[in-house]
Amino acid sequence: MDDGERPAESESSGDGSDRSGSEASRSPSRGGEAAERSAARAAGGIIHVYQKYDPLKFPGPRQPPPDIVSAAFDHLLAYGPRRELSAEELARAIRLDPTQFAGLGPSIESLLAILRERKRRILERFDPSPAKRAATRDWTREIGTVPPPEKLAERYRRATEQRQLYDLERLWYATGDERSPFAKHLLRLMRRLSDSYEVDGLLAKYAFTGRQPLGVPEAIEVKEELERIDELIRQLEEAAKTAQIAVVDLEALSEFADPGDLDKLRELQEEVERYVREQAELQGLANERGVFRLTPQAYRVFQGKLLERLFSALQPSRSGRHPREIEGSGDVELPSTRPYEFGDSLTQMDLTETLTAALVRSAASGGPLSLHGDDIRVHRTRNSPKCATVVVMDMSGSMRYDGRYVDVKRMALALDGLVKREYPGDFLGFVEMASFGRVRQASEIVELMPKPVTIHDPVVRMRYDMGAPDASEALVHPHFTNIQHGLSLARRLLSVRDTPNRQIILITDGLPTAHFEDRMLYLLYPPHPRTEERTMHEGMLCAREGIVLNLFLVPSWSQSEEDIRFAYRLAESTKGRVFFTAGKDLDRFVVWDYLSRRRDIVS
Repeated sequence: MDDGERPAESESSGDGSDRSGSEASRSPSRGGEAAERSAARAAGGIIHVYQKYDPLKFPGPRQPPPDIVSAAFDHLLAYGPRRELSAEELARAIRLDPTQFAGLGPSIESLLAILRERKRRILERFDPSPAKRAATRDWTREIGTVPPPEKLAERYRRATEQRQLYDLERLWYATGDERSPFAKHLLRLMRRLSDSYEVDGLLAKYAFTGRQPLGVPEAIEVKEELERIDELIRQLEEAAKTAQIAVVDLEALSEFADPGDLDKLRELQEEVERYVREQAELQGLANERGVFRLTPQAYRVFQGKLLERLFSALQPSRSGRHPREIEGSGDVELPSTRPYEFGDSLTQMDLTETLTAALVRSAASGGPLSLHGDDIRVHRTRNSPKCATVVVMDMSGSMRYDGRYVDVKRMALALDGLVKREYPGDFLGFVEMASFGRVRQASEIVELMPKPVTIHDPVVRMRYDMGAPDASEALVHPHFTNIQHGLSLARRLLSVRDTPNRQIILITDGLPTAHFEDRMLYLLYPPHPRTEERTMHEGMLCAREGIVLNLFLVPSWSQSEEDIRFAYRLAESTKGRVFFTAGKDLDRFVVWDYLSRRRDIVS
């Protein structure tokens, strides 16, 4: 900046101050507005213009940390124990604020400038149109070099006219002899057609303005280089937004960038990974030899975030009315208080408000401090009836489609967090359901996976004697849907709970395909009336014991009207309900149904 510029800036500021002062003397309101405008300009001003730094927009020292625990849970919900969560994968999964890392922005911008300049020079130098003509000429010449066998002549003619690689490949397999001259000719022809496709793709994707002609091999090399540059630009732009330097292919970038720039980027990558590791430990992820494990703290953090997301999506009712807990004689104290009434327990007395009321009354009367019956305040209380719930989660083979099993596990974790935080006296159990039902702990949910499909026959009619000495679950196809066994285990878990408020939440995508008859296990596909009958019988046993069954039917590509009718029949047999849910909203449906049921029980 020249020396002459400073006085001008100062003078301008001074004139503004004088004008503001004179206007303030004539009009206080106008003077106040001018002062506010001047203060607003002074907050940024010269520092922002000359130093590229605006204190109003600079990130504060207490920015919220990145949500690392959710990224870790999303990874584990999707892959379970099959794929370990490394530091690099965790860094890829989260979104960071790039402003937290000094030098990240300038380093990435300089690399982007190098790549964009390299791309511009290539486009302004070369002309690939000669390569297109050469590729077409090579293809045409190759067609007439070897005559086809008579039985394949018509297919050969159609394949060359339509210029389709798929047709040429099928023709090559039809020759029956890969060493024949015609088979070798087809391989050369496919190579010529592939080259022609590559050159066509180059001309369609990029606009060249240069004059240096390119041959076919050179054009293909230029196309590969431009595509590498485009991919690196995309990676760097993503890293600039999310600080995910791990997404950048540094080895590919070394072809275009200086070693010094790459070293700086590697240092920044190490800084980001170190920051991620520190935040991961704070949020409850234990780093064991480079692999992250979940701790109880991580479960609490993730469940809290899940519930926060669910409740933040609520909108107030149009009438402004919301359900409230029923107040009365109960064992849960509320923050609000009321005057003491005959029969109230003094264990619920609010000492602070009681003494305050006595002090106020004594001061008003001028007498000594004394305690009267009218001064006593007691906490309001509400009933808190306990509820017992078992969630039956379908983990059969069909749940792998569209990642529905991830939504089921996320729902289970959200419900577990709700019960632990809001209703610690309630019982919540979990049953995994496939060809067999299995009781699961909450800590096992995140690692559950849909069972692999091990048989693809259109009709399956199998029977296993599970009471035989040599019987083993490992010998049974695991991916069928045994709703009967899942309900049976849930009923046993609820039978020992001393509360009349018992329910089963069944989450599935369709009809049952497996059931037990005593010790015999049947796998029947397509779904058989015999399986439905045994499943309905188990539902009736639940109804007889006062257990309500609420069925959440998630969408499936194979779902039919019969699936929906069965769901209604099963739920109605226990006076329950059927919910049709979009997969991504399953957690919201189940959690809010649980809350609604708790309110119904209280009222």
